[in-house]
Amino acid sequence: MTTTPPSTASESETSDYGTHPGARANSVFKGLSTGAGALILVTLAAVATFLLAEAWPAVQAASGDHLGDEVSFIKPEDGQSLMEIIGYLIYGTLIMSIIALVIATPVSIGIALFISHYAPRRLAQTLGYLIDLLAAVPSVVYGLWGVAVLVPFLTPFYQFLADYLGFIPLFAAPESGEIFTGRVAMSAGIVLAIMILPIITAVSREVFLQTPVLHEEAALAMGATRWEMIKMAVFPFGRSGMIGATMLGLGRALGETMAVLMIISPGLTFSPYLLQPNQHNTVAGYIALQFPEANSMGVNSLIAMGLALFVITLLVNMLARWIVSRRSEFSGAN
Repeated sequence: MTTTPPSTASESETSDYGTHPGARANSVFKGLSTGAGALILVTLAAVATFLLAEAWPAVQAASGDHLGDEVSFIKPEDGQSLMEIIGYLIYGTLIMSIIALVIATPVSIGIALFISHYAPRRLAQTLGYLIDLLAAVPSVVYGLWGVAVLVPFLTPFYQFLADYLGFIPLFAAPESGEIFTGRVAMSAGIVLAIMILPIITAVSREVFLQTPVLHEEAALAMGATRWEMIKMAVFPFGRSGMIGATMLGLGRALGETMAVLMIISPGLTFSPYLLQPNQHNTVAGYIALQFPEANSMGVNSLIAMGLALFVITLLVNMLARWIVSRRSEFSGAN
């Protein structure tokens, strides 16, 4: 006796899928989703094309030659080429961004751990709301607060560092005749750290909350303390997520403009002195400061600087995605 195997639900659904009442809506939604995804690539390609097209005249004119008086925002006596200026600005941007990361990353991870594993529920909700609220504060407000409150507060501390650690180039005092103004790379880095703290904290908090409860309970059942449980279960699970959060914060710090522009006394050098004014500047701050007075070739030169910042930011995000994807099977970051 032979029996006919019953048709599965998937076969019946596939056979009449084209005539299903929701088939057209599904096709429309698929098209909209695909278009939305493609829009990201088109936008990125359009930005890159614009930057390349507008920056090429300045790069071509400045290759091997000094810009001289062809560009209104560079003094002829400076004798600096476009590539030299871009090098100075990239150096200053990286210096301030690294300061921000060194300060913000451990603080953010500590806050995220407190919210996710230590704080009572009501306190955790309130603190999480306040952290998210910090991300909504405009950068110009951070700049005003930094100039009016933070810089005067930090100036005596900078004097202390120069008196006792001045033999280290990072903390060397200004040259004779100059005074501590506080408007230095260290102050800008501290303000940037406060600005990127909500980003790193929010992402790290969500990654920590995704840790499987069974992993945590298993560690506690084996006699581990709360900290040992976090070290054995939470950190390994969220390592790539923490790296991704840090890279997102770095991307924010690299592109910040107004806060840095309002705080720092700008300069164009490769100086390691973090407590001396007129030593560093960022790409974004330099563009914002010089753009209103630049002539046609000056605008092209500023766009070339923007292209350099665009490439650096793109590389940072690609590195973050690569690091996260390497451990995606061991982590909850994705």
